[in-house]
Amino acid sequence: MALFGPTASGKSAVAEALAQRISAELVSADSMQVYRGLPILTNQPSMPTRLVAIWELDHEASVAEYQRQAHATIDEALAAGRTPVVVGGTGLYLRAALAELELPPAPAPGARKRWEAFYDEEGGAHAHSELADRDPQAAAAVHANDRRRVVRALELAEIGHSLAPQRERLWSAETRHPTVIFGLDVPGAELERRIFERTDAMFQAGVQEEARRALAGPISQTARQALGLEDVATLPPAEAKDALIRRTRRYAAYQRKWMRRIPGLVSLTAARPPGEVADAILEVARARQRLPAGRAG
Repeated sequence: MALFGPTASGKSAVAEALAQRISAELVSADSMQVYRGLPILTNQPSMPTRLVAIWELDHEASVAEYQRQAHATIDEALAAGRTPVVVGGTGLYLRAALAELELPPAPAPGARKRWEAFYDEEGGAHAHSELADRDPQAAAAVHANDRRRVVRALELAEIGHSLAPQRERLWSAETRHPTVIFGLDVPGAELERRIFERTDAMFQAGVQEEARRALAGPISQTARQALGLEDVATLPPAEAKDALIRRTRRYAAYQRKWMRRIPGLVSLTAARPPGEVADAILEVARARQRLPAGRAG
């Protein structure tokens, strides 16, 4: 089974409740939790979870590398008679864990920095025009102001691949193993409250010191994309907290859009204790997948 939902929707707590009820193998599908060194900022789970903190901060992550490890982890759990529970808020990583995505090869060395410099020097409109010349279909799907995706699309176009077909395949219902995907739905006001509470807890736990240490050492371009990393490390506490809350709100809205596009997703109200959500999940999952009645001893 798999759990998806916006940040602060309680995915980790529900996953831990599931692991207390059945013999489960929790598997993270979060593009930032794969890194060591940012446990507070990336809200890494307290319960042992596979594919968390597997790479150093200077490692350039790729979906292809993550997919290989996720497939091996899920297959290993199934072979051992455990139920894989894939938990994440990164839609692409969730699909990569559950399906056989055809992923493009790595770009040429230095391509990302070159295209980033091109975007910054020539401007978003010019970079988008270059993309339209190279890959009109991808350009139609990417806004000129979206620097990250314009750069990624140019990288792919340069090596003969396209961002557009990859995006279309993301919404396929096909998975490697029979899987029920649950979406945790939290009302806006409750989600807002949880975001504020979690952000406060992060700062009390020392997230600014953590972020400064991370940026003081070797760090890859992919690790630098951790939500709010630069703001948290460089701004005064009050400003940093406000900036992180704003970014988290925007990211949660983006994740909600992902939820609406996942085929066959079972939506569950998550504005209740995690154990109740876990029980509701098991009621559905047992009917569909013949899960064990209780946790293995």
